[in-house]
Amino acid sequence: MQTISLSTARRTALAAQGFADPRPAADPTRRHLAKVLSRVQLLQLDSVNVAVRAHYMPLFSRLGAYDPALVDDAAWTHRARRPRLLVESWAHEASLLPIEDWPLLRSGAKRDGWWRHYTKVVDTVPGLLDDVLAVVKEHGPIGAGGIEKALEAGAVRRAPGSWWERSVVKKACEYLFGLGELTTGTRRSFERLYDLTERVVPPEILSRTVSSADGARALIDRSARALGIATETDLRDYYRLGPDVTHAAVQELVEEGVLEPVQVADWRAVAYRHTFARTPRSISGRALLCPFDPLIWERARTERLFGFRYRIEIYVPEPKREYGYYVFPFLLDGALAARVDLKSDRASGVLRVQGAFAEPDTAPGRAATELAGELHTMAAWLGLESVAVGERGNLAKALRRAVK
Repeated sequence: MQTISLSTARRTALAAQGFADPRPAADPTRRHLAKVLSRVQLLQLDSVNVAVRAHYMPLFSRLGAYDPALVDDAAWTHRARRPRLLVESWAHEASLLPIEDWPLLRSGAKRDGWWRHYTKVVDTVPGLLDDVLAVVKEHGPIGAGGIEKALEAGAVRRAPGSWWERSVVKKACEYLFGLGELTTGTRRSFERLYDLTERVVPPEILSRTVSSADGARALIDRSARALGIATETDLRDYYRLGPDVTHAAVQELVEEGVLEPVQVADWRAVAYRHTFARTPRSISGRALLCPFDPLIWERARTERLFGFRYRIEIYVPEPKREYGYYVFPFLLDGALAARVDLKSDRASGVLRVQGAFAEPDTAPGRAATELAGELHTMAAWLGLESVAVGERGNLAKALRRAVK
């Protein structure tokens, strides 16, 4: 088995995620969107909007400033000349992914998601799921609140106790979303408007049946393309597959020559390199990464690849936070060189850097200059007028000078 250096593994992983590609000189188009998706395979969704919605940021990190309507049109609108490219489903977490991948997620290869915890809730209300589906069929795309109102308007007789209060209806909707019977028809101010999957996914895709084994192989192949080089655990995490189907799929792909086992220096587990992976001699450029970027969302892998310990601290009480509420790692020439706690102050038109921290081996002067440039680019992309740097962090002083 070939042994490769950590530097080689890092450059392979960055190239697989699109960070060896130059940003487009002209305004990004749907073709650029498709190219990024061919690298990362999916975009994770998250409700936090303190800086920018999570599904928009990975494209900015790789393309620079682009029109977010590219994502909106691809995900939540359908026209004959510009068909829907993406669909929402439970993948890594709730995610946008190419619509043609829908059958792979319904193949049985994936583990059940957190929505399975709602089984007891929906089981205690006979007929609830059928009632929700009936309302969506008649009124969809529709939000959970709209479904609740339709039920209260007399669509279904009920016993005393108002069992379709929003929390229960929402859980029923998310349960059906997890099962694949509902998906997102469109969104309104990021509120998910549910629709029947059969009205969103084209019939020729919806009717395709894929076995669990074939689905696992296809999803592990996509994971390996996206990661470039990865352990079996890394490959399994990308789509949250079960361990048994993952192990079988990895072994079959090794036998087929799609994956090559390699030993990465200082990694305990065997790694697998995709046959399409390339390793550039160097990586240059800069990018801010949101907490849910696929390059870094698996924290143990991030630490193995970059020596960068990263945790999201949203749920940590403020006095106990080490770096901040919503922290973006800063990628510079192939290394995670710094991190910044960002907030979009939309009322004041300011991108606020509430903390700026350089890694121990980072040269603060150049890091501050490059980071300031990327922050100004991000602020303009978000429609903000300026960047303001606070006092926290060992990079804050140098970054304040560079921003000015």
